[in-house]
Amino acid sequence: MSRVTPVSTRFSGHNGASVPPRTGGGDDGRERGSGDSMPNYGERLRRARMGLAVAMTPIIVLFISFTTVYLIRRGIPSLDPNHASYIRTWDPVRLPWTLLMVNTVVLLISSITIDLARREITREAALAPVRSIPGVSLGDERRFPWLTLTTFLGLLFLTGQLFVWSKLSAEGFHLIGGTSSSFVYILTAMHGLHLAGGVLALLFASAAAVLHRPVETRRIIVDVASWYWHCMTGLWIYILILFTFAAQ
Repeated sequence: MSRVTPVSTRFSGHNGASVPPRTGGGDDGRERGSGDSMPNYGERLRRARMGLAVAMTPIIVLFISFTTVYLIRRGIPSLDPNHASYIRTWDPVRLPWTLLMVNTVVLLISSITIDLARREITREAALAPVRSIPGVSLGDERRFPWLTLTTFLGLLFLTGQLFVWSKLSAEGFHLIGGTSSSFVYILTAMHGLHLAGGVLALLFASAAAVLHRPVETRRIIVDVASWYWHCMTGLWIYILILFTFAAQ
């Protein structure tokens, strides 16, 4: 009777030593079971979102600090040396609410368009493996330039803020003209500065598309930029509510 020799699961190296077979990549940002050639975009997306959450924390704390100082300074009277009494020196700011509402509508629309861009790139990334199969065609799909439209709306909002500041200055409310007006300028300027950072992120995402970066890479950029933009929209609504109840 012949004897069956079991097949070894080890491989021989150059010097005859037994080497265990490789079992695929670990959890280091690459797909399991696919070796070291395919990046794990799901893990990268999760880390990018976590990084955004960490980055948003000091921004939120900054605006909360400004709000606290704003409210405290509004309620503290000043000493009048001529009459030896305390008086209120907080002058209400006549805000150009019409311009502010127009800017708010523009920002809300841009928040919708960037979310549509995020949905579109997510769908494109989901269909990318199917498109790569030889002989499979999904047809040509028309893509609306949601990112370009969002970038335009973001720049339009920032331009509108410049008109708001010009209107305030024309009515005698300047950056160094009073405590109340100074806070209005500071809060709106800080928000505009952070929103400009979002515009730069959108330009970077558009450049990635022009340079034909992998669709998953572009998806990560658009996804993070989208959530950041939503945070900026929410922060602007918060500022408007603050002005509504505390600027008078």
